[in-house]
Amino acid sequence: MAVSTSSVSSSPPQLATLKSKAPSGEQWIHEIKYDGYRVQIHLNRGKKNAYTRNGLDWTKRFSTIAGAFDIPGRAIIDGEVVVVRDGRTNFSELQAELAAGRQDRLEYYVFDLLWLDGEDLRKRPQLERKRLLRELFDEHSIEQPIHFSEYLIGDGQRMFEHAARLNFEGIISKRTDARYRSDRNEAWFEIKTVQRGEFPVVGFVKDPSGVAALYLGKREGKELIYMGKVGTGWNRTISAQIRKQLETVVSLRSKFTKPVRKLKATWVEPYFVAEIEYRDITWEGLLRVL
Repeated sequence: MAVSTSSVSSSPPQLATLKSKAPSGEQWIHEIKYDGYRVQIHLNRGKKNAYTRNGLDWTKRFSTIAGAFDIPGRAIIDGEVVVVRDGRTNFSELQAELAAGRQDRLEYYVFDLLWLDGEDLRKRPQLERKRLLRELFDEHSIEQPIHFSEYLIGDGQRMFEHAARLNFEGIISKRTDARYRSDRNEAWFEIKTVQRGEFPVVGFVKDPSGVAALYLGKREGKELIYMGKVGTGWNRTISAQIRKQLETVVSLRSKFTKPVRKLKATWVEPYFVAEIEYRDITWEGLLRVL
């Protein structure tokens, strides 16, 4: 019995489980992890809609992408809306484009096909869905700003190491025989790369025994700019030790070049640095931490 398109539209997307190492073997395919907004495109005999990961109708925001699909029948396509800069997706610039209401730099990487002309494809194996998606691209000559998400079979760790060298966010590994499930499960794995850097500590938020968070800066020439607040992630003993050190360099006001108002902050001289793992720097100039 056929499933209606309305039942598919209410289904959340499949999500990946975070792993520290990529799997290998012929039962896995591996794709680049795109740093953007997860979006499903719903096509229904000329009507085109775009839905976010949480089911919000963002067709107006992504009208250029939805309109680029010249497919006469019905289909539901899963992918990621991105902005590409210097050969890789850039989430910060995507945020800036959307905040400004622009669409000319938006691109859409398609990696799954959930529905096609009356058939619910979610029960079919992953590799078969990829094949059908590739055939759909070829049949209808789908072009920019739409892209087919290419994949490799086999050694995921080698692909991950290559992705890390190119400064991509990471990879997604998917079981070739798995059906599409609207939850977070072991059929999809995500393996993320990280960036590391040292940032001057310019303030902290107190908790009863130590510090609840740190305010960080960055030196650019003679200027000290604000880079955001991060949670410590340390145990109570280390937290107390950090607070003891920071209280030796307390300042009456922040040392940022431009004023930053934080009511809970205890400002300090930027004498100590913190080594931080982070994903990216947002369009607002703040650290996007893990």
